[in-house]
Amino acid sequence: MRIHRVSEEVAVTKGITADLKDNVLTVKGPKGTVSRRFFHPRVRMALAGGKITVEAREVSRREKALVGTWAAHSKNMMKGVIEPYLYRMKAVYAHFPIKMQVKGNELLIENFLGEHHPRRAPILGDTKVAIKGQELELVGTVLELVGQTAANIENATRVRNRDPRVFQDGIFITSKEG
Repeated sequence: MRIHRVSEEVAVTKGITADLKDNVLTVKGPKGTVSRRFFHPRVRMALAGGKITVEAREVSRREKALVGTWAAHSKNMMKGVIEPYLYRMKAVYAHFPIKMQVKGNELLIENFLGEHHPRRAPILGDTKVAIKGQELELVGTVLELVGQTAANIENATRVRNRDPRVFQDGIFITSKEG
């Protein structure tokens, strides 16, 4: 079933400048700049009068969903340049104390379950990782990159070849803000 027209508008937040050129939306705010490319042959994005309009005509369910997704992405971009996203994580261990350090664009997790080689988790984009004892703080302007970095860290400390009821060690997300 085809729907004739689907449209969503997102107001540009006060204190932010938005620019749309060649399907790339760039949002500048007090905490940074975020750019993202939006392209689909049946979905259009326009910027006029302080509003971002996402529109599709003669669409199926997929394009209708894409209109909502693009609107949500643009809201998240504006929110991120005003107040960065913050994820808190905690290292939990019962057997061997976990040591963590940031080296370049990756987090080294040493002595996890007494292993001799460090486990590595990539840090994506402009995400900053701060280590405070056994707690981590991940801060960044792009929600997807902060969330994926947290997922990379959790995945790097997945327990393999051991009984998960006994070995519940790892680094886990404790809170999300922003």
